[in-house]
Amino acid sequence: MDDVRAYNRKAWDQQVEIGNEWTVPASREEIEAARQGQWQVLLTENIFVPQDWFPPMIGLDVLCLASGGGQQGPVMAAAGANVTVYDNSPRQLSQDRKVAERDGLPLLTIEGDMRDLSIFPAERFDLVFHPVSNLFVPEVRPVWREAYRVLRPGGTLLAGFVNPIFFLFDFALHEKGVLQVRHKLPYSDLTSLSEQERLTFLGPEDPLEFGHTLEDQIGGQLEAGFVLTGFYEDRNRDMALGQYIASYIATRAIKPG
Repeated sequence: MDDVRAYNRKAWDQQVEIGNEWTVPASREEIEAARQGQWQVLLTENIFVPQDWFPPMIGLDVLCLASGGGQQGPVMAAAGANVTVYDNSPRQLSQDRKVAERDGLPLLTIEGDMRDLSIFPAERFDLVFHPVSNLFVPEVRPVWREAYRVLRPGGTLLAGFVNPIFFLFDFALHEKGVLQVRHKLPYSDLTSLSEQERLTFLGPEDPLEFGHTLEDQIGGQLEAGFVLTGFYEDRNRDMALGQYIASYIATRAIKPG
């Protein structure tokens, strides 16, 4: 598992180098608008999180979990929250610091594994914001348990993740618009593909991905103790599957007070 973390750390550092859209920092205009109370952030690819999913932001202690890249964290800091960005990629975290320094935002960045938040005491945060990212770890239930532990009673978890149906299909054919079922769930780049396929389809800049079941994604939140209070779906704008079914899921969950 440490090897996967190291591999994906390097891969996401390289994603910053090539300008992946999720590594491009928020603009000065977005930060200024957030300071004026006009802000929006993404948990999934296209649909902005409903404003009523958030507690009042002024003075809120927020953990942006596996959420580096200079996007969501700085926006919420500009909106008045006390933000900590926790991410596996040093280069992603550097994007958050770049915005914080450019626009004078109080924002803390910490490098670490989303499955291990032991650096934080229990009940440290009011909000955990966790956009689509847990497909980059082999197991997801530890993420939910740790998020529950670091939230205060009554705290909120906002999470985005990939619908596991996305991983069912042959990837080479999917890129050509053909949906042919091939893989079983849960999916893993390490075991669902042959070594030759990994060499063919995954470049050195591509993170390893894992397709978690809904039992682990939603059932795992419930098992950790969360109460689900919100749900929506979002579509992938580039892949063929998005024409037929939503490729992403977003949830709002509360730690009972």
